[in-house]
Amino acid sequence: EVQLQASGGGLVQAGGSLRLSCAASGFTFDDYATGWFRQDPGKGRKGVACILNSDGSTAYADSVKGRFTISSDNAKNTVYLQMNSLKPEDTAVYYCAAEKFPAVFTSTQCMGVVRGSDYWGQGTQVTVSS
Repeated sequence: EVQLQASGGGLVQAGGSLRLSCAASGFTFDDYATGWFRQDPGKGRKGVACILNSDGSTAYADSVKGRFTISSDNAKNTVYLQMNSLKPEDTAVYYCAAEKFPAVFTSTQCMGVVRGSDYWGQGTQVTVSS
């Protein structure tokens, strides 16, 4: 059974940092890509960052480039999202998701592929105060 466990959210002041974790189990980690998405109340989920677990290739939304870093620890089957220089507009519920990723695809297709996954972790709230 595929399981994704997200953690690490919290309340932080603007300019601060948080690190989210997504612990995965039930599938061959290296065959998948993992993404982080966020959702504001009443709005759809938006892609934030994505990583190919096999080789560490990454993709980011323009709004977080230079501030957020996605990484993976394949020995622990865990993907991290390091969020620095947080802004109030980063406030949202953050979700991780994972999907088997075709070897012929590249990281530019990562978020699109993972977005369609059936495998999502529970959300973790990130609140950034001004």
